[in-house]
Amino acid sequence: MTPVRKQRLLGCLLGGAVGDALGAPVEFLSLRAIRDRYGEQGSRDYDACYGISGGAITDDTQMTLFTLEGLLLSDRAANPVPSVLRAYLRWLHTQGVPWEEAGRCIKDVEPSPQGRLVHVRELHSQRAPGGTCLSALQASAYGKVGTTQDPINDSKGCGGVMRAAPAGFFSAYVSDSFWLGTAVAALTHGHPSGYLSAGVLSAMTSLLLRGADLENALDVATEELRKHPKHEETLNALTRARQLAARGRPTPEDLETLGGGWVGEEALAISVCCALVGKDFEDAVLLSVNHSGDSDSTGAICGNLLGARDGVEAVPERWLAGVELGELMRELADESHQLLSRRAAP
Repeated sequence: MTPVRKQRLLGCLLGGAVGDALGAPVEFLSLRAIRDRYGEQGSRDYDACYGISGGAITDDTQMTLFTLEGLLLSDRAANPVPSVLRAYLRWLHTQGVPWEEAGRCIKDVEPSPQGRLVHVRELHSQRAPGGTCLSALQASAYGKVGTTQDPINDSKGCGGVMRAAPAGFFSAYVSDSFWLGTAVAALTHGHPSGYLSAGVLSAMTSLLLRGADLENALDVATEELRKHPKHEETLNALTRARQLAARGRPTPEDLETLGGGWVGEEALAISVCCALVGKDFEDAVLLSVNHSGDSDSTGAICGNLLGARDGVEAVPERWLAGVELGELMRELADESHQLLSRRAAP
């Protein structure tokens, strides 16, 4: 495997944020409502959302950034998941939960929480956070921590997969990346399809960052998926996505046969299908957000995949310039690349 290029890391982060921001204004609209508002081609650019004129990210990108921060702060721990959980509890605080509740099990809450993202004013904004993430993390603050062996709930919502791409940054081993993706997703989502879909995204991200093409990354990640119990639903969703992509570019109505993307395996399937058929980043991501479903999550996942494969150069400059917190993502990508470079040094 080739070393990870910083442009791919940056592409994964910014590509996901761009897809998220494109999908945010249409997330809760039906396809008919999208066409009524934007025309038959659907949304083609940023639009006003969350009080921002364009380029606003949602909880998907917020939690992706906190996932990455937790991994960066794990200090080569054999198990980085506790560090990611602490990062998620800091995110929970940004969603209006007081420190005395969100930070109960974080030893470094006073006088200043570890990590800098919690101090970023723009992240203290509620962007339709998932109820499952909020309730599971509140339970974690009181000592109930979800794992794949001891699930915290039976949710398979897409809140686990939409934040999992950074779990593929730091290991070239597919099994390790897959495991980490499932483990960080299981902190909040206990159904196998909720955390196995995150494992697939994490494994694919790792492979794409290191030079694999999309089909190969999907093949390898799917083979890893088959090794895990109760994988059938996620595998079936990916199989249907590939079959749909093999027939050529789908219409939005065709895409909706894969589901709405509100649950993990559907969000992954829609995103993979769009990534497979899109002629370039712009084409694929616009396809991934124009449907009657969880448009910001499918846009984010599709953007993660193609950004990791093609690098930030593939993302249109007008979208890079307008996405919220783009400079912060550049800094985090640089930190990630520096850490990878140190690990690779003799």
